[in-house]
Amino acid sequence: MSADVERERWELRTGEGVGPLKFGMSPAEVADALLVSGPPVRVGGPYDQEDFPGGVKAFYDAGKLACVALDAVTGPQVFLAGFPLAGSDPVQGHQFLLDHAAEHGNWILYTPDESLSLTDLGLPSDLKGSGT
Repeated sequence: MSADVERERWELRTGEGVGPLKFGMSPAEVADALLVSGPPVRVGGPYDQEDFPGGVKAFYDAGKLACVALDAVTGPQVFLAGFPLAGSDPVQGHQFLLDHAAEHGNWILYTPDESLSLTDLGLPSDLKGSGT
């Protein structure tokens, strides 16, 4: 993706969804919300998965949207309470997530690779990298 292309801005809503997507949506509702006219690419695995253009992956459990994965480079820019979750300074991002967890009573875990994970958000966040 070119640096001069403006990415969509999506807000993460804890326990509800992200951007136009809401957990519990059917595959048809997800496609409508993403304004996709043709069928998405379906991928096998333990959960039904659909890959949409623009770096968006939808995962379904029992036919309902259960998880959304977004490409941090080509997908929409995701914000939590106005803070960008990708592309920000790693130290600032780490502190933001710690402050957010303390303010909202989220559980904090560290993954085996030492990434911070706020389990109540369902958001693992590798904040050790270069911030790009």
